[in-house]
Amino acid sequence: MTSAATTPLLDVQGVGKRFGGVQALSDVGLRIQAGQVHGLIGPNGAGKTTFFNTITGLVPSDTGRFALAGRAYQPTAVHQVAQAGIARTFQNIRLFADMNALDNVRVGRHVRTQVPWWQAVLRTKAFLHEELQIERDARALLDFVGLGDKALQTARTLSYGDQRRLEIARALATEPKLLALDEPAAGMNATEKGALRELIERIRQQGRSVLLIEHDVKLVMGLCDHVTVLDQGRVIASGTPAEVQRDPAVIAAYLGTGAHA
Repeated sequence: MTSAATTPLLDVQGVGKRFGGVQALSDVGLRIQAGQVHGLIGPNGAGKTTFFNTITGLVPSDTGRFALAGRAYQPTAVHQVAQAGIARTFQNIRLFADMNALDNVRVGRHVRTQVPWWQAVLRTKAFLHEELQIERDARALLDFVGLGDKALQTARTLSYGDQRRLEIARALATEPKLLALDEPAAGMNATEKGALRELIERIRQQGRSVLLIEHDVKLVMGLCDHVTVLDQGRVIASGTPAEVQRDPAVIAAYLGTGAHA
């Protein structure tokens, strides 16, 4: 029997997905250990986002086995995946643009509320106490991502980099075992990418695992403990950054000899 020490935090195997006549994913899988930053890379059209979406419940897979912390889960709905312990961000930022930063994070925190809905209607003492704690937790997360002084600023008025950090804070508010980041560095300048890398490092230091889709290969290779590479809907390599960079199949894919742009 596999011991708790060697059980992957996330174990996804045999994922297949077809869209009409296109086989987007074929027998794709990965394993992420606790406290690990795991990169998922590949050329455009490799199937990264589709695979990411099957893991997080946004797109149903045709086949596949999914387990989190040794327990099988069915990624049939995003909210069920969040409750299981996986939180995600999106390539295109999806904040509540007209709400302030604090309320955006408070929304994420409500996934873990304990007080039943009827107490919210009656505004009982237990409900008010929980709401106060939610606000405290949300402010602590804003401090953690470097937005503590912008708690009351409307999300749409924040800079692009700040919006990215706010989306991460909202995801962290769900208390995830695994934080899944979909191209978090997209559109960032060098300074913002440096701040993002530092933030992900601090998230790892908390003991959380991170799954990272990212086109910035330099960022991935400098940050990730393990990297999985997709091309044309299949895994072509998986290993440490150094191993992946030396893999002939990866070199061929990124040079264009085995990839579809």
